[in-house]
Amino acid sequence: MLRPADGPLGPGLLGLHCHAGVKSIGAERMVDTPRPSTKALRVRADLYEDRAVANELARAGFVVLCHDTFAWGSRRFGLDPLPRGLRDLMAAYEAAWLTAGHSPDDDERYDVAAVHHEHTIAKAAGILGTSFAGMVAYDDLVALEVLRGIDEVADVGVFGFSGGGARAAALTALDPGIRASAVVCMMTTFEALVPAYVDAHSWLFTTPGLARDLDHPTLTAGRGRHHQLVVYAEEDELFPPRGMVAADRELTEHFLDRPGTYTGTFLPGPHRFDREMQDLVKNFFADRLLPA
Repeated sequence: MLRPADGPLGPGLLGLHCHAGVKSIGAERMVDTPRPSTKALRVRADLYEDRAVANELARAGFVVLCHDTFAWGSRRFGLDPLPRGLRDLMAAYEAAWLTAGHSPDDDERYDVAAVHHEHTIAKAAGILGTSFAGMVAYDDLVALEVLRGIDEVADVGVFGFSGGGARAAALTALDPGIRASAVVCMMTTFEALVPAYVDAHSWLFTTPGLARDLDHPTLTAGRGRHHQLVVYAEEDELFPPRGMVAADRELTEHFLDRPGTYTGTFLPGPHRFDREMQDLVKNFFADRLLPA
C-alpha cells in the first residue's frame, strides 16, 4: 500500500501485476521496497524500464494498492516435494542447467516449475467448477474492496500490464463501481489468437467458454460507463497486429453513445510497460480521477 507523502489521500488505484513467467514474486515487481529481491529488480528492468510504477503513481497523488494474486508470491503453491507430473520435466531442466554450468537459485527453480504447474491448477479448478482466471478474479475483487475500505478513498481505478491487463479488463467488467481502467499490452480479439497465438498466453487469458458470449474487447468495455485506456505495442510479439487493430475498432464502436470514454494508443516497439507508457497511464488517471 502506497500513499502520497504530502496532502490528503487521493483516489485509489489497484495495480495488477503481470504474469511474465515469474510466480515466485507478485506485486513486488511494481513497488520500490527497502530490500527488493533480485527477481523483482530483473523483471522491473526487463519490462518496466527500471521504474516502480506504483511508487510513481503514489507520487502523483493516488493511493495505490498492489497485491499478490492467486498463485503468485505470498499466494504461491507449495511445490516441495514436486508433484508427480513435474518430476521428469524438472529433472530435464536440472540436467540442462548442469551441462550449461548454471546454478539456479530456489526462486528460479520455482518459477520454471510453477509455469508448468499452472496447467494442473487449471484442471483442478475446472473439476471444482471454477477456473484459474476465476480464482484470480476473486482475489482481485477482494483486493478492490480492501482499497475501498481505506478512509478517504472514494473513486477507484485499476491498471495492469500484460497478464495484469487481462485481469484489469475482467475486474472492470465485474465491478460497476470502477471509474477508470487502464490495460497495457493486453488487447486483441479472441479470433486473432487462434491457433498461432494461444500458446503465448496463460490460463489468465483463456477462461473456458468465455468467447462463446464475449470477445475480449467487449468484456473490457463492459457497461461502457467507465473511462478506458488501452495502450498497444505495435510490434507486440504476443498478439497479431490485425487482432489489436480489430480490438481497437470494437472498443471505439462499443463506447459510442455511452457515458464512458475510450482512448486507444498505439506505440512502436515490443511487449513492455516502459516509462512512456507509464506516463500515459498516470496522465490518464490524473485527468479522469484527480480533482481539477
